[in-house]
Parts: sequence; C-alpha cells; structure tokens
Amino acid sequence: MQIARAMKRLSAGIAALSLAGCVTLVNTHGYVPSEEQLSELVVGVDTRDSVEDVVGPPGASGVLRDERWYYISSTFHTRAALAPKEVERELVAISFDEEGTITNIERFGLEDGQVIALNRRVTDDNVKGVSFIRQLLGNLGNFAADQFFDDV
Repeated sequence: MQIARAMKRLSAGIAALSLAGCVTLVNTHGYVPSEEQLSELVVGVDTRDSVEDVVGPPGASGVLRDERWYYISSTFHTRAALAPKEVERELVAISFDEEGTITNIERFGLEDGQVIALNRRVTDDNVKGVSFIRQLLGNLGNFAADQFFDDV
C-alpha cells in the first residue's frame, strides 16, 4: 500500500517536472516609448531636452555626433534547454539637427531587421601550435647587449 502511494507521488513528481520543462520563459530587455509618448513630440519644435523629459534618456545614441537617439526593446522566448529565440524587437530612432531639434522619428520592428556582415579588424596572433615556454625561449637570441646599455 505504501509502495503504491510512493509510486503515485513519484510519477506525479516526474509529470510535474516534465511539464515545467515545457514552460516558455519570456524575457524582455530594453525600453521603447509608447505611441502616446511619441505623439507628444513635435518634429521641428521639440529638442533633446524635451525628448528626455517626455520619453526619458536613450538607450544608445549616435556614435560620433549624437545626432540620433535610439530606444531598443527585445523580447526573447526560452523553452527548456533550447537557445533563446528573439520573437519581438522594436527600435525607435529620433534624429536631431545641429541645433538639437527633432528632424525625424522612426519606428522599426523585427521584420525590418537585416543581417549585417561585420568587418572585424583582428590581428592574427601567429602563434598557433607554439607553447608559452617556446615563445619565451624563442626570444633569447633576438637581443643584443648594446640594446640594454645607453651610450654614456
């Protein structure tokens, strides 16, 4: 009788763990202002200060001249041991002129995204297959004594 009860509890526990593995976890990162907030901004009138008052500071800005502010939000679904999958992305870009007045407000979604090939500038280390000790010992013959003494 106790064995049957223990088996029922064990099978109920296994079923609960199996169902818990099927639950989708939803993670949202970032912040994008709502349409109501953006409707308060007037192109050609509002400035960086008024944008910051209405929608808050940006998550990112233009790299060189701070001429665009970016608000980015992403939603990921994670299921069991699978890799997270991005299911929603929103980006709001607010452009400014030299005086800091809004010139454009754009909204992009995940469907507007493009894969961009990054140009990586990486220097080859040229030490594949060479151990640390060999690198140290390999430099012993590359120095001359006159490199260590100044002409006095």
